[in-house]
Amino acid sequence: MKKKIWKKMLIGLGIFLLLFLGGVFAYMQHPKFGKSPSGDRLKRMEQSKNYRDGQFHNLSETPALAEGTSVWKIYYDFLFKSFPNSNPIDSIPSVKNDLKNLKPEENVFVWFGHSSYFIQLNGKKYLIDPVLSGNASPVAGTNKSFAGSEMYTVEDLPEIDYLLITHDHYDHLDYETILQLKPKVKKVITALGVGAHLEYWGFKPENLTELDWKDFVEFENNIKLTAVPARHFSGRTFKRNATLWTSFVLEVGEMKIFIGGDSGYDPYFELIGEEFGPFDWAILENGQYNEKWKYIHFLPNETVQAAKDLKAKKVIPVHNSKFKLAQHAWWEPLDKFTEEAQKQNLNYATPKIGELVNLNDSLQNFTKWWKDLK
Repeated sequence: MKKKIWKKMLIGLGIFLLLFLGGVFAYMQHPKFGKSPSGDRLKRMEQSKNYRDGQFHNLSETPALAEGTSVWKIYYDFLFKSFPNSNPIDSIPSVKNDLKNLKPEENVFVWFGHSSYFIQLNGKKYLIDPVLSGNASPVAGTNKSFAGSEMYTVEDLPEIDYLLITHDHYDHLDYETILQLKPKVKKVITALGVGAHLEYWGFKPENLTELDWKDFVEFENNIKLTAVPARHFSGRTFKRNATLWTSFVLEVGEMKIFIGGDSGYDPYFELIGEEFGPFDWAILENGQYNEKWKYIHFLPNETVQAAKDLKAKKVIPVHNSKFKLAQHAWWEPLDKFTEEAQKQNLNYATPKIGELVNLNDSLQNFTKWWKDLK
């Protein structure tokens, strides 16, 4: 009798697992998961010295997790442990500006929270890693943005001359946002392989430029964009590193801006500083870090060190204040970064979401706005 019961239970469990896996497989056919590179795009990737054994590699040995930890330990912590202050007690303060009617001579930076931001330089408009759908996950409602951090929508944006995508993670390349943006975007500059997703979503191949590290592209009005290494990874499905991840050096006339994307610390930042620096501005990741994954995300003191390596005159810390992707208090990245920056006499700007940063004014001051929400 007991054997029959166990047999029925095992059969039931097997049916459940088959249905579950079938459901996962069916869901992952949704276009939001993107497309793997193929054809001429894949052939070009295979010619990269950063690509071997079917995937891209960092310049330095980069474990996904630090020594002594595991994926299962991280899952356990997220599911069963509580982390105080990981969400704001009130709405994130934001400022709404009319970006469609900026004067052409206004050179500004506008942060949208996390790693999404807008730059206008010499009348040209740049948009970096826009995630304006309110979610940083392929599963709706599972990683919602903090209250107050969604002040801006795609409707609020002007036509974009250059859309820059640093890599294909969901908190940097958002399907819903990209679809809405498509009619507004003239050119896309991204890393090798990422164009496969964008072409699948309806972007014209002639409007896509995919760069390997050290590749550059030049546009009218004395604009130059160079892809430089970052220490990270990529992937929208279970397969990692099928596309490249990158940082960018943006040179517009005499202005130089480092666009950091996601990265762990690496001595290569010093080499970038020697080749391209000094930078007028560096926009660097500061948030969603943990000692458990320290090789692929800066810790706050490393954000400061990278800025110094780059010879940055002023730094804007991003990758914080919109999504909970780590276990620290939501305000901790800004607290720790500003404390370390002050110790090392590093100039920085900490604008609110939507606040205009004048890129021609290195003396513009900003409040420590997050202190009121601690």
